[in-house]
Amino acid sequence: ISWENSIQNTHLPNVAHSQGLFCRRILNCSCVFFLHLQLIGSGAAAQVITSQGTHGSYLTMQLGSALGAVFGIFVSRGVSGAQLNVVWSMSLWILGRQPWRKVPLYALSHLLGAFLGAATVYLQYYDAIQVFSGGHLSVAGPNATAGIFCSYPADHLSVWGGIVDQVVATALLLICCLAVEDRRQGLLPDGLAPVLVGALILTIGLSMGSNCGFPLNPARDLGPRLFTFIAGWGEEVFKAGGGWWWVPIVAPFVGGLLGTLIYELLIEVHHPHTPQSPGQESEAVEISHLLEKL
Repeated sequence: ISWENSIQNTHLPNVAHSQGLFCRRILNCSCVFFLHLQLIGSGAAAQVITSQGTHGSYLTMQLGSALGAVFGIFVSRGVSGAQLNVVWSMSLWILGRQPWRKVPLYALSHLLGAFLGAATVYLQYYDAIQVFSGGHLSVAGPNATAGIFCSYPADHLSVWGGIVDQVVATALLLICCLAVEDRRQGLLPDGLAPVLVGALILTIGLSMGSNCGFPLNPARDLGPRLFTFIAGWGEEVFKAGGGWWWVPIVAPFVGGLLGTLIYELLIEVHHPHTPQSPGQESEAVEISHLLEKL
């Protein structure tokens, strides 16, 4: 994950170039969501559920989600800055690191990628799903398969409990991601940041996953839910859990806002007033030398 600098030059050729670059970033996000986050995460869940635990466990599902994120970041960071969660994109906008108009476009690309990824996992595991479910695609019960693609609450979880769960988990995600990207915390070796983000997702899954599967990402939940609605699971995907479907869409935004504010107010504003990047540091040294000469 990495934030993008706002474009300062407004000459027409550069504007056209920047628009083309942004379109490539949007396509990159959609493809990476499809190839990595959805295929690996949902694929790991499909393998465990349809094999009834003989080919994996709860841990392997969490590892699939974490490693999918790691490789998704590695693949996309050079083109799109690896903005693979619209909550993260919202955080960058709040912090003034990108314009607001990019946020809904990233969200749509994520939604498309998640939908296509869910469709691909369904095709790949079609036979296994049919055999496991007995040909009846259900949301609840011993042979339920809808949970392969998106989140549903555990039997003990209320709607308000789910809101709290997702607000806390997403706030933690944003706090730690901002810390990873904060160069004033210390420069990381190149390539370490994606691994740390993957470790963070694994940690959240292992500590906060039993309530509702820690969706954390609105598009990652809504895209597959729309697919399952179309593919045969029906209206129950929106009715299950007392109308649960909106919680993993709305609550992560609240948690992301909370996490961003916590990090900004309690950590970032208390850093010494030193430049954040090596380029800024070099520029500050040059300015200092010029002032000394004056």
